[in-house]
Amino acid sequence: MYPLVRFILWTLAILPEKPAMQLARLYIRLLDLAVPKLRKVALRNARDIAKMPNPEAIVDGVFHNLARSLTVFAKLPRHNAQNISELIRYEGLEYFEEAKRRGKGVLFATAHMGNWELSAYAHGIMTEPMNVVVRPLDNVAVDAFVEARRESKGNRIIAKKDAARQILKALKKNEAVGILIDQNVSLDEGEFIDFLGKPACAGTAFARLAAHTGAAVIPGFALWSATEQRYILKFYPLVEITGDALEDTRRVHAVIEQVIKDNPDQWLWLHRRWKTRPPGEPSLY
Repeated sequence: MYPLVRFILWTLAILPEKPAMQLARLYIRLLDLAVPKLRKVALRNARDIAKMPNPEAIVDGVFHNLARSLTVFAKLPRHNAQNISELIRYEGLEYFEEAKRRGKGVLFATAHMGNWELSAYAHGIMTEPMNVVVRPLDNVAVDAFVEARRESKGNRIIAKKDAARQILKALKKNEAVGILIDQNVSLDEGEFIDFLGKPACAGTAFARLAAHTGAAVIPGFALWSATEQRYILKFYPLVEITGDALEDTRRVHAVIEQVIKDNPDQWLWLHRRWKTRPPGEPSLY
């Protein structure tokens, strides 16, 4: 697996932008054909569960977005403070600055939306390094390679398992911590909220952490702009935390839901987001 990953990224890195993107689309098309369950799950989510208009076009867009993200990841090392603006710009940076002034750390509520790898990488270059909570990849060699690239501009990786102590330490130093919160969780980890028209089990640990620490909560995503032909690292207004874990989870996910509705082909519909069901309810997959 590791040699294949390195080969794919090398071929994309050495090519100019346009042919690299064409090759990336071929790679992702091969993935689509080799693992048909990905498209099946995506269509189930977009068409049957969320009942989105034009679900086939949305799913095609998801694979196109993955190709673009793969190309960007392959070429990340060439970006620095002098040229990063060619790839991405800010919108809503004032919300981050407001959060930092509060002095209790910043929790970025983010999702598998747009280019989630680029968001932290670019923020580390354009403003300051941050902490990113991730689940280690199954392949140790691939994980080490990806982690090294993620940390190459000063960002710090926090392994998802047993992450609480490191997150608390970072927030105490008024640092930012990015956490992906849009995936399915088990019944013992979350509670059901309405998400895109269907109850989904959402983790409440993020909301509890925010309430416990007093950290400011900002939704943020690196979204592709077809008009500008670059990404926009968009931060949204701070989500005020009430201390009610369920209500706060709903508030944060409401922002994510709206961003998905505004950019449906940039969310990772391939994930079985509605896998966990209330007791007695049949599986949706």
